[in-house]
Amino acid sequence: MKRAVLLLLCAACASALQKPPPLETIAAAPRAGAAQLLAEADAAWARRTEPAQAAAAEDLYLQAARADPHRAESFAGAIRAKAFRLGREKDGAQRLRLAQEAVAIGQLCEEGSPAAAPCDYWLAAALGLQARERSATAKDALPRMADLLRRAARGDPSIDHGGPHRLLAIVLMRAPNWPLGPGDPEAALPEAQAAVRIDAEFAPNQFALAEAFRKNDGPAEARSAYSKALRLATDAAARGDPDAAGWAEEAREALREVGIRHQASTATVTPA
Repeated sequence: MKRAVLLLLCAACASALQKPPPLETIAAAPRAGAAQLLAEADAAWARRTEPAQAAAAEDLYLQAARADPHRAESFAGAIRAKAFRLGREKDGAQRLRLAQEAVAIGQLCEEGSPAAAPCDYWLAAALGLQARERSATAKDALPRMADLLRRAARGDPSIDHGGPHRLLAIVLMRAPNWPLGPGDPEAALPEAQAAVRIDAEFAPNQFALAEAFRKNDGPAEARSAYSKALRLATDAAARGDPDAAGWAEEAREALREVGIRHQASTATVTPA
């Protein structure tokens, strides 16, 4: 019976990975050396809230990758820029296209620098974006993501402010449990705690920790982490971080929900 259920659930499954196109077909010919292009890409990324700058950064990162296919940071920057653009794109078809292109770039990163921690981490992140836009790829993507993130955490856990541990915690919290997926909410908590140990001042790490506490019956700890996330997001917004306003709103909504749920769980019925 269980096998039949699994086969039924996989009837609409799709592979998360396809053969990526040659780098030359997605990256313009480099007009300078990789180091110079990376510096220009980083400068454009710093201005990503300005019109067209995120796309310009992506183009420069890809040129740098073509100039030196063994520099993982070039591919990582391109995927990060695509993720930023996807988060602000309203058209569903365009969102899917950006996600699929991010996966292809992650695969090319792996080809140039096999098992490099930045390639593992950003390919996992790209697979997550694609699974969100095309749910049929999720069953194949989720275990791949978990494996990539564990390898990235062993190689360089500091990437993206503790990103390998943070994203692995999210996968373990939100994926279906075995045998349908790699989900394991109990195992997610130490991963979220590891991300916080790496960078406790990064609001998304506090979000992951709060969600992990919620999944493991720790409402008071969850409220504390969400409160810290809100403070950190508010401070980051004041410094001009383009993502911080969204983090702050997410923290406010989560605090309201945690408060309501806590009140419901502690409510008592007064005898008539």
